[in-house]
Amino acid sequence: MKAIQLEAPGQLRLIQTVEPQAPGPDEVLVRVKAIGVCGTDLHAFRGEQPFFNYPRILGHELGVEVVAVGEQVQQITVGMRCAVEPYLNCGTCPPCRRGKTNCCMNIRVLGVHIDGGMSEYLLVPADHLHPARTLSFEQLALVEPLAIGAHAVERARLATDEQVLVVGAGPIGLAVTQFALLAGAQVVVMDISESRLDFCRQQWSEVTCINGGQDAQAALQKIYGDDFPTAVFDATGNPHSMRAAFNYVAYGGRLIFVGLIQGDVSFNDPISIAMN
Repeated sequence: MKAIQLEAPGQLRLIQTVEPQAPGPDEVLVRVKAIGVCGTDLHAFRGEQPFFNYPRILGHELGVEVVAVGEQVQQITVGMRCAVEPYLNCGTCPPCRRGKTNCCMNIRVLGVHIDGGMSEYLLVPADHLHPARTLSFEQLALVEPLAIGAHAVERARLATDEQVLVVGAGPIGLAVTQFALLAGAQVVVMDISESRLDFCRQQWSEVTCINGGQDAQAALQKIYGDDFPTAVFDATGNPHSMRAAFNYVAYGGRLIFVGLIQGDVSFNDPISIAMN
């Protein structure tokens, strides 16, 4: 079986691996048909990804076809097209028992902690597959990043017509924007890339886009006056942006980080108290 392995930062190699075993009772064997290249993969390629060991087969944004199922699998059948939920939780630790499986103490993420989908075939737990009748394999590979935006917006509990700022117009920021609009929010998107902002404008005429490359607070002041957004999503994964985002939130508002950095995020404590 062919696979693409990240040997070390900056070093990808096509390898030949052993053929996968037959699926266990609750497992499914899938053929990988489409893969998204995520910021996580790019960080790993550059050697900037926490929780990462080399060598590793990357790939967690996947559109797959079912080729074999375990004897106890009932809802998944051969030939189905599926998206893959790549976060494999243990199901027994305290957060799993509380229903917060994304906070599993023993979590294994495909393509990060364990080998992922940049291979011809993959064994996955049946309950981590999500079948679709109409989506293409390429669309199924986008389900995972879209789910990140959906989860962030769900956790934020947005109100109808709430003023929302999304910092970062990359794939995750765009996903947050889409679900914030679906929740009925009034959305402003900020980025330092005009090409990304132009793309955002083309998708949503109702979204206000601003360039935060110069004086971000002054740009926000022109839009909001003293009534700053009550929900700010930072989807940059950039420590400077994440620290600055504390200054964009209204008193009594909330800040949602939809990204990951390899390091600490510091903030002014009186500002954080004002956000409570």
